[in-house]
Amino acid sequence: MNAPVLPDWLAAVPRLTLGHLPTPLEPLDRLSAELGGPRIWIKRDDCTGLATGGNKTRKLEYLLADARAAGATDILTFGAVQSNHARQTAAACARVGLPCHLILTEQVAWKHRHYSSGGNVLMDRLFGAEVHIVPVADAADVTQQLTERLTASGRHPYLIPAGGSNAVGAIGYVRCAVELANDFARLGIRPRNVVHASSSAGTQAGLLYGFARLDSHVSGVLDSHVPATRRETPVSVLGINVYHERPAELARRVQRIAEGLATRLGAADLPAPAITDRYRGRGYGIPTPAGVDAIRMLARLEGLIFDPVYSGKAVAALIDLVSVGQFSGEDDVVLIHTGGTASLAVYDNAFD
Repeated sequence: MNAPVLPDWLAAVPRLTLGHLPTPLEPLDRLSAELGGPRIWIKRDDCTGLATGGNKTRKLEYLLADARAAGATDILTFGAVQSNHARQTAAACARVGLPCHLILTEQVAWKHRHYSSGGNVLMDRLFGAEVHIVPVADAADVTQQLTERLTASGRHPYLIPAGGSNAVGAIGYVRCAVELANDFARLGIRPRNVVHASSSAGTQAGLLYGFARLDSHVSGVLDSHVPATRRETPVSVLGINVYHERPAELARRVQRIAEGLATRLGAADLPAPAITDRYRGRGYGIPTPAGVDAIRMLARLEGLIFDPVYSGKAVAALIDLVSVGQFSGEDDVVLIHTGGTASLAVYDNAFD
């Protein structure tokens, strides 16, 4: 697949190549026929190639470039025990030769005998990361102590926020918006909605800013491929909240990071973040019956695997939204597969 044509303001940002990009955009024709709605396309960010793939790889390409420019000797980052971000960070650090320190918090009340040793945690250790599994209340103190210890020994630690979600990491999803614009032009389609699991806000912020910044460019690229009545329709990014008990806080985080992108990369007419909280269930990291059913459905219809924490809830949301006519009158809708299947082994009891 050809590399996307990048605008100058994006191509100039320092980046380390870590992923298999661009990822494919594929139709899910059997699912689309089953649901009877628009044609569903999937952006395969589970195929980014680093440590079984996932959306954090795009962010780490920019974060580790920034860390290298800052003279970092060590990387510190954070997440829940089964953090996909931590796993990809550990792998990225192994790739570039930087020591990696993971502060993983016990914030998910999921019962599995291997929850703290299997899945992502096993991979973290295989990649050589120093893993600290701590209660949520202790995370700040452990981080401070670790930072002070490294600094006292002459090291220069670089802190990456949870999910890699800040204005540096989110540039990875600005780039994804450009990829999608190229995909749409190549395929002669113009979806009006892109759906994905939203948690630490960086993925949604990058897409939100990217489509806002590219809107006139995207319309121009697509002029020869789509009906005139659809050329000026902006792309809406719908985040499926899988983490925040107060979705308004997620919206504020998305807005704040998107505004940070505008400061770094140039002004854009940013819309308010679109977020739904209907599919989170009992909380972060806790599978929902609809999510489990959706994972089974996609496995049997399309041969694709999703996870019950992030992407499975996004699939369940998309299925429900199509069934209630949310995308009525639209020809195409896009789902971004953010990865996460490395944790499936510690959620096998959700499929009993």
